[in-house]
Amino acid sequence: MEEQIEKPVEKEINLRIVFGVLKKNLILILVFTILTGVGTYLFSRFLMEKQYSASAMLIVNNTSGEKKSYNATELVAAQDLAEVYSIIIKSDTVLQQVIDNLQLNMSYTQLNKLVSVTAVNKTQVFRVTMTYTDVDFARKVVDEIVKVSPPVIVDMVEAGSVKVVSAAKIDNNGNPISPNLKRNTVLGALAGPVLVLIYVFLKETLRNTFKTEDDILNTLHIPLIGVIPEVDGKEFTGP
Repeated sequence: MEEQIEKPVEKEINLRIVFGVLKKNLILILVFTILTGVGTYLFSRFLMEKQYSASAMLIVNNTSGEKKSYNATELVAAQDLAEVYSIIIKSDTVLQQVIDNLQLNMSYTQLNKLVSVTAVNKTQVFRVTMTYTDVDFARKVVDEIVKVSPPVIVDMVEAGSVKVVSAAKIDNNGNPISPNLKRNTVLGALAGPVLVLIYVFLKETLRNTFKTEDDILNTLHIPLIGVIPEVDGKEFTGP
């Protein structure tokens, strides 16, 4: 029974200590929250390199004719072909030709890393996207890709057709897609108090001195017999 009574008391004391530490360092926590939030925002806005994206959309068909309607089997086949076409677009056959046509000062490997090809909602439509620091350059490259890739795809697969659904355009209304100012600012503001709390609790945990009566009572769990008051030394100095 004694052990069951002591555990809640000990828990209550520990929580009281935690809240006491938080209360004592509340101003420091608020200051660091503001500083890290503002600092992260300024760093993201003015120092981090901005990334833009441009994209275009293509549609694939598993037949080369002018057929207007497709059954479920044909749509699934078209979706499978879209995955194959994605691989072809990122191959050196297409991208190297784009590099040569535009006389780009980059290798196939470098361009391959900047270009992504994804199916749109698992349909036969897929999007070609390039992310780069120069938005006009990205749009020019994507535009060249959608010009070069259709005949290459048709020739390599020997079936189907590829048509442009949406010409190359700048994404996100011309605004950079990275860095994300709101997300970075929030994360920075959250990092501030976390770092302060880690520092404060490490300091409290590693501290091996008693500064108040509560420190003695909470640590040693023994009653105090007496307290030596702090005396100003001036009272004992002579005239």
